[in-house]
Amino acid sequence: MSNQEHEPAGGARASRRSVLGLLSAASATVLAAPAAAAGPAADPGGDSAAASFTVPADLRPGGSVDRHIAQRAAAGEFSGTVLLAHRGRPVLSRSHGMADRARGVANGPDTVFALASVTKAMTGTAVVQLVQRGQIRLHDKLGRHLDGFPAELADQATIHDLLTHRSGLDDYTKTEAYRRELTRWATPEDVMAGITAIVKAMPLAYTPGAKSAYSNSGYHLLGEVIARVSGMSYHDYIRRNIFATARMSTAEWHTKPQWRDDVRIAHPYARQPSGETVDIVEDKIHIGVPGYNAFASAPDMVRFGRALVREKLLDRAYTALALGGKSASMWSDSREVPAMPSFGGYGPNTAIVGGHRIVFHNGGAPGQSTFLEVYPDLDLVTVVLGNSDGPAVSPIVNAVRTVVTAHPPRH
Repeated sequence: MSNQEHEPAGGARASRRSVLGLLSAASATVLAAPAAAAGPAADPGGDSAAASFTVPADLRPGGSVDRHIAQRAAAGEFSGTVLLAHRGRPVLSRSHGMADRARGVANGPDTVFALASVTKAMTGTAVVQLVQRGQIRLHDKLGRHLDGFPAELADQATIHDLLTHRSGLDDYTKTEAYRRELTRWATPEDVMAGITAIVKAMPLAYTPGAKSAYSNSGYHLLGEVIARVSGMSYHDYIRRNIFATARMSTAEWHTKPQWRDDVRIAHPYARQPSGETVDIVEDKIHIGVPGYNAFASAPDMVRFGRALVREKLLDRAYTALALGGKSASMWSDSREVPAMPSFGGYGPNTAIVGGHRIVFHNGGAPGQSTFLEVYPDLDLVTVVLGNSDGPAVSPIVNAVRTVVTAHPPRH
């Protein structure tokens, strides 16, 4: 199982494991939560385990995680924002590097980032909302909701298959047609229709349901199903039913001109074959899609993570359904991080480490590296949003995980 978005960046061909050496110029710090910028308001509710959990010193300012982040930033390996929150209250907030070098804008606690494939957690949740409402069934075939697809796909691939990366489709981002059209699309409608046309023309890579192979294609089709069933555009559905419901005030589907011009939004910086790192916003798609590139700040990703596991987006039964493991694999996206048993859900994934259940999703693309990880039993959320290819995001998350799992849950 992989959780990466492989969007090509025009002429830039950067590996998300490459080291970004020029983005550690600035550092912003928020240590408390009186201002909205520091994170979501603390929630006094929650179960006794979360309430009794004492945040270890190594997760607080000056602790081992803080030092790890600073070392990565000083080495030019991390540009972005890290936010740890317990019961909605910030425990540690750190920002490093530049959001926009040309205008001298540093990353900060309120900086908005493109989320890469963390967006899939939102798309999957939206589909399960429609299942909960009785508008979709998980065993529905694709052809029940979308027209014009080959019978081998339409009559065999189910909604469950699409959600679990078992659609039979390869990834449209690998096609020449996508690379050719990527920067030509100029409206959200162009983007959605253009990608759908590419997916329709793709031959199946394997029989639907036969195996799991990470692919943006299945999630794109889920976005089209959401639009068809809900009667509104995919983007509007997510705005109203995910962003608004989770009270994500900064979350939006920004267009490329907004990404380029809005000083709140971090530009993507990718390493070139020459070794230089450059702003590649002009190489990006016009607007995010069901598989990648919704936008949000770190505090809003805390809100999303908590809303997801605290049954604000789905009721109790369907939250359990969405987050329950449907497939098993050993997962890691970094050579520095040991592989862990991972169980794919309907969008988000789950792992059990040190007796704690973790709900997570990550994302990566040229100039982007993101991670959301939630400990439901502790009401603890880790958000790492980066605007570089940097290899440091997963090791930062793992540094948090190492501290937390050294403190087994109380029974």
